[in-house]
Amino acid sequence: MKKLRITARLGVCGILLFCVLAASGCTLLSEEKIKLRDLEFTVLSDEMIPEQLKGIIEEKKKQPFQITYTDNANLYICIGYGEQQTGGYSIAVNELYLTDANIVVSTSLLGPDPSEKSNKTPSYPYIVIKTEFLEQTVTFE
Repeated sequence: MKKLRITARLGVCGILLFCVLAASGCTLLSEEKIKLRDLEFTVLSDEMIPEQLKGIIEEKKKQPFQITYTDNANLYICIGYGEQQTGGYSIAVNELYLTDANIVVSTSLLGPDPSEKSNKTPSYPYIVIKTEFLEQTVTFE
């Protein structure tokens, strides 16, 4: 009799465990980033960056940063890579797209070309991406 009770308890525990795992599996699937569409964007030169945003970037540029800024007509996504030992760096935009929950942006810091003689002066590479104004939260990858 005792063996039957233990087996029954294990069976109930097994069913509960299965239900918990199944429920959390559904949650994980629903949090998956499903791309709705790519966003059009422009990478801004220093002359095109709004003055207020330039000031914020100037304050933060020595350390890596990720900020957003809006003028209610456009969304500006800014990513800085902090102080680098030399000049010659560039930044590539890998992805910028919209999901049902957020805007996803991915960039990469590209090092100086080894064939070029690099400037030994420290640099502070950053990028400012201008896109349409959307209310979604920006996720940096």
